[in-house]
Amino acid sequence: MPPKTAKRRLGDVLLEQKLVAEDQLRECIGVQRSTGQSLAHILVERGYLSEEDLVVTLSEQLSIPHIRVGNYNIPQEILDEVPESLARQYQMLPVSVTGDVLTIAMVDPLNIMALDDLRMLTSYDIQPVVAVQSELIEAIERHYGGKQSTELYDELVSGDDAKDGLEVVEERDDIGDISTMEEEAQDAPVIRLVNLILVKALESRASDIHVEPFEKVLRVRYRVDGVLEETKNPPKSVQAALTSRLKIMSNLDIAEHRVPQDGRFRIKFKGREIDFRISFLPCYHGEKVVMRVLDKGSLTLDLDKLGFEQQPMEAFKEALKLPFGMILLTGPTGSGKTTTLYSALHKLNQIGTNIVTVEDPVEYELFGVNQVQVHAEIGLTFAAGLRSILRQDPDIVMVGEIRDEETGDIAVKAALTGHLVLSTLHTNDASSVFTRMIDMGLEPFLVQSSVGLAAAQRLLRRVCPDCKEVINVPEDVLTRIQYTHPKGADPPTFVRGRGCSRCKDTGYRGRLAVIEAMTNYPELQELIMKCSPASDIKRAAIKCGMKTLRQNALAKAAAGLTTIEEVLRVSAAD
Repeated sequence: MPPKTAKRRLGDVLLEQKLVAEDQLRECIGVQRSTGQSLAHILVERGYLSEEDLVVTLSEQLSIPHIRVGNYNIPQEILDEVPESLARQYQMLPVSVTGDVLTIAMVDPLNIMALDDLRMLTSYDIQPVVAVQSELIEAIERHYGGKQSTELYDELVSGDDAKDGLEVVEERDDIGDISTMEEEAQDAPVIRLVNLILVKALESRASDIHVEPFEKVLRVRYRVDGVLEETKNPPKSVQAALTSRLKIMSNLDIAEHRVPQDGRFRIKFKGREIDFRISFLPCYHGEKVVMRVLDKGSLTLDLDKLGFEQQPMEAFKEALKLPFGMILLTGPTGSGKTTTLYSALHKLNQIGTNIVTVEDPVEYELFGVNQVQVHAEIGLTFAAGLRSILRQDPDIVMVGEIRDEETGDIAVKAALTGHLVLSTLHTNDASSVFTRMIDMGLEPFLVQSSVGLAAAQRLLRRVCPDCKEVINVPEDVLTRIQYTHPKGADPPTFVRGRGCSRCKDTGYRGRLAVIEAMTNYPELQELIMKCSPASDIKRAAIKCGMKTLRQNALAKAAAGLTTIEEVLRVSAAD
């Protein structure tokens, strides 16, 4: 049986730790007696105590663990052990059952009345753990359901259309007569719900918004710094109207639910225009919606500000000086390839240069660059678009992606006939670019003579500047992760993020790019001609001075910009 919590009052513990003053405590106790609210809630609400200080103090002083309840997905059978009314009254959430012990997350584990009530009700021994109040309240709403969605919807019904400061710039009015769906989609509460979802995403710096239908829940998640985070869920009952509203905004067919649809729309928010690329995918319980946020205001078009290490930056700049040839960028979806290519085009964009692109889709509009949107349904594919733009007297050509042999063949021939061609490819690293193009069916001698630079890019989460702390990393660990300290460089400063309210206790806030740039060194050309494995090409490039993705990522960690864990997450051993 776990030991029972010592019966010490919360105020005494906080005074002992000098986290609140006596007059502040007396004031809050008076409020507690008149309102019945918990002392912890009043102290935090009045700004006398931070949620983090409260949790850490209770955890350390009472030897009670603290947890992040936002990361828990609690089974229904555990939730059934504690009635919803009691969970809301005492701000507690059942977390797990082990034998005859029920673990309960609480804001105030010193609330003996709550513990005794729960002990008598459930017949379990109660083991309290401490949780951050805001997270606990949100978790209670999310797990017990109903009230959160209803209150959110009620707020939207009674809300003010102009309150969120968001305006749809482009919207279609000439929709066909799909009466019920369209009427629901144009209903003011649904419009406000969509606006709220978009505003919350922009305020959270999200790159993507996921709206996912399940049997009894409509889940909304935001991708922030590359990781999906769940937010408050709208009621399941508005699923059809919400989806229809988004289709209306994107100029899509609201009556079609059987096939995937893609579109885009634009909004104006706080004086700036923001584009959204949207995709609808039919799933078992409805259409899943994913929106990519294309915020021109956050787009960095200065190549020098992308933060590349010295070797890849020099290699990239030298490649941009080539009169002809191919610059190929590789990496997974969402790794920043488009931003890097646009930054390169921005640098090359001069009055005496004709730049034409063919993209799917055109993500950002660049003044002075002629951008072509792919429309495969009418025959305007990458290959067809590339053929056409080569008759437009281009100096520089950018192809959104080389997906097949036909596009690759045209791009290679364009590079060999006096054009600088920029494009992307899907491979794991820079050396695999050459083998991938040969696998597409292109002749090795054409690949060897046309590719001027192959680069692989990833995005690392940046350590939170508000809670980062320096750590000591043992030498054997540095050896295992292949870190070698450059001669004459400053001593490494490895850091980690403790977690704070600014970074939502993740330890990370923001992202930075890391790149591996492989010049087509003369030493590689024979290997490419012989169709050698990518690993052999990579080893030869390293001997010629190329820094690998892992090496460049570790340099970011040694500079205190990210963590070793993040480096290991995005890069493979060399």
